[in-house]
Amino acid sequence: MSTPGPNAQNPYAPPAARVQDVAETTGPGSLADRGTRLGAFIIDALILGLVEGPVLWFGIGRLMNLAAAGGTDFNDRLTLLRTFYVGNPGMPFTGLLFLLWAIITIVFVSRYGQSIGKRILGIKVVRTDGSKASFWRIFLLRNVVNGIPSLVPIVSWVYWLVDHLMIFGESRRCLHDKIASTIVVKA
Repeated sequence: MSTPGPNAQNPYAPPAARVQDVAETTGPGSLADRGTRLGAFIIDALILGLVEGPVLWFGIGRLMNLAAAGGTDFNDRLTLLRTFYVGNPGMPFTGLLFLLWAIITIVFVSRYGQSIGKRILGIKVVRTDGSKASFWRIFLLRNVVNGIPSLVPIVSWVYWLVDHLMIFGESRRCLHDKIASTIVVKA
């Protein structure tokens, strides 16, 4: 019986291939600047403030008139909410504005991965591999799941702070980005 020479292949030998870690891709294009993301957030907040404006304007006026007349006990939250919303003349207009805002936002998020503010500033949300993020991924994981901690007092402030401070990491991803496996890039 002959023994194999040094050049013969051993079928039981470990693989000789070089293995390297795969670097995480940042998607097509470069990551959005932190300032641009903040600007988009501020624009979205201002737009939503304008949408809620009529109900707030008339509601606060109603509450002030009630307080001046020596009305209801303001410690009763249900009475306070009823006074603020029921019969508020700004409610129908706010409802219409909210519906218009919701339709525009749903179209922008589902088609382009952008809120109104992100669209104005030219940034968008994509998956970490650069593929398009679905509406449900953005809506459920970035918004609904991210909003659950806000239901718990004190935890909500800590979570909000941690979520937003994470943008200062090298990957510029907030906690809600990591939960949804998304990144924000220049459109």
